[in-house]
Amino acid sequence: MFQTLSRVNSSAATLTNNRTEGSVTPGSGMCVTCVDGCVGMCEIGKSAYRGHEVIYPQPFGVITTASEKVYPVDYSHFNIMGTAVGAHGIEADSDKAIFPNVNLEVHFGHDQGIKFRQPWIIPGIGSTNIAKNNWAGLAIGSALAGTGLTIGENVVGMDPEAVFKDGKIVDTVDLKRRVKLYQDHQRDGYGAIIVQANVEDTRLGVQEYAIQELGVEIVELKWGQGAKNIGGEVKIKDLEKAQLLYERGYVVLPNPTDPHVIEAFQRGSFKEFERHSRVGMVSEDSFAARVEELRKAGAKYVFLKTGAYRPADLARAVKFSSKYKIDLLTVDGAGGGTGMSPWRMMNEWGMPPVELHSLLYTYTKALADKGEYVPGLAVAGGFTFEDQIFKGLALGAPFVKLVGMARSPIAAAMVGKTIGRTIEEHEIPVYVERFGSTKDEIFVTAPELRKELGNEAFDRLPTGAIGLYTYYERLAQGLRQLMCGARKFDLSNITRDDIAALTRDAAEISGISYIQDVDAVEVERILNG
Repeated sequence: MFQTLSRVNSSAATLTNNRTEGSVTPGSGMCVTCVDGCVGMCEIGKSAYRGHEVIYPQPFGVITTASEKVYPVDYSHFNIMGTAVGAHGIEADSDKAIFPNVNLEVHFGHDQGIKFRQPWIIPGIGSTNIAKNNWAGLAIGSALAGTGLTIGENVVGMDPEAVFKDGKIVDTVDLKRRVKLYQDHQRDGYGAIIVQANVEDTRLGVQEYAIQELGVEIVELKWGQGAKNIGGEVKIKDLEKAQLLYERGYVVLPNPTDPHVIEAFQRGSFKEFERHSRVGMVSEDSFAARVEELRKAGAKYVFLKTGAYRPADLARAVKFSSKYKIDLLTVDGAGGGTGMSPWRMMNEWGMPPVELHSLLYTYTKALADKGEYVPGLAVAGGFTFEDQIFKGLALGAPFVKLVGMARSPIAAAMVGKTIGRTIEEHEIPVYVERFGSTKDEIFVTAPELRKELGNEAFDRLPTGAIGLYTYYERLAQGLRQLMCGARKFDLSNITRDDIAALTRDAAEISGISYIQDVDAVEVERILNG
């Protein structure tokens, strides 16, 4: 039976609706009856008067966005397998094999020198307003939790207070603030702050500056992401800032130095400029040279982030990461996004997570079987809760060390920040107020944090950070429970056999056993024993 996987022509992301919500043509998304006289509530109609503006999710700066497309296979098509027998990573003793004793620490890097308390990372949040406005919560919460946080692309180039000399960065307010917020709250060497770079960042010398001036040990090369196959984008409401970014070499549309454009902007014909980044041009020679440059500049660890490109590009990422001893390769599946990605592109471009991550396992195993160096792997693409984290780790076991998440940590930080504001304004929503009226009462981790940090340090914490830390606490306990049920008490014990495919399609794509084929050999041995 034909099934439409995409929703077309109306979405909350583009602030559009069909006139005939109950009767819509599946393929085109148009109303079954398109009437002359309609003012244009749908995406076609809105495009008739706002044009290219409707390409992007709206309103920009206060939202994160992910696609609505229903992929044929996703992580819900797998179940976690439990057992009543034995234990791995701990003594098979009912008094010891309890879920609080599950170890979630992960160590990776060429020397195993990077250590996280929990197996997840925020893989690249850059120059968007949503990142900047919530950075205190994200940085402090991640540092306190002992997990990783990546400063994404264009942060320096977008900083109006940045100072350049001969085309290279020599001082920057925003990047220094972002790094320092993390470093000042890092505990016992757990977690990491990573500085990512795209084409513009590399030209500006951002990573060399971060290494040599800010004490950053980890840098990341960026090939792409799962949300789009073009460079990073933001919208600019200020003419002078748009002109500044144009002068710094960014692609700014329309041209903010054109007198006719300036007049149209001042007249109110449009209210936002678009700033776009260039796409990179990957080659093995340039990749090898850049990795060497970063190591000579003092980088202790070098990461690579790639997106939902075609399989040949994934193979390049895996092979180059192996050949040039990359410490972590992050592979981001299609459909997610934290900034301004073109809406149709986000829905209709790229390799979906399960397919992409399955190929990642296959390619990595092929190199491992030949005895070649294998980098640590992180998988990303719509992960939000502990069951998905377990499945991502299992699908790529033993190579996958981390799961990347961005939208859900941002959501937790935003909610925490908003609750803090409502406390200050004495306008706490009733569904929150039932837990109390202070952050000590509302946030369940407050007693733990107050005890560990002391009263003064705790009272200074932004509630966005407490929100992220508390969300991570939930994920950690939930993951420990799932691992205990599978009798796996250390992350290194998780294997591909710990999940089963619920459909034949999921089994064929992933190489994970179909659920009724699980343990077939063991079952025969037991029954015939």
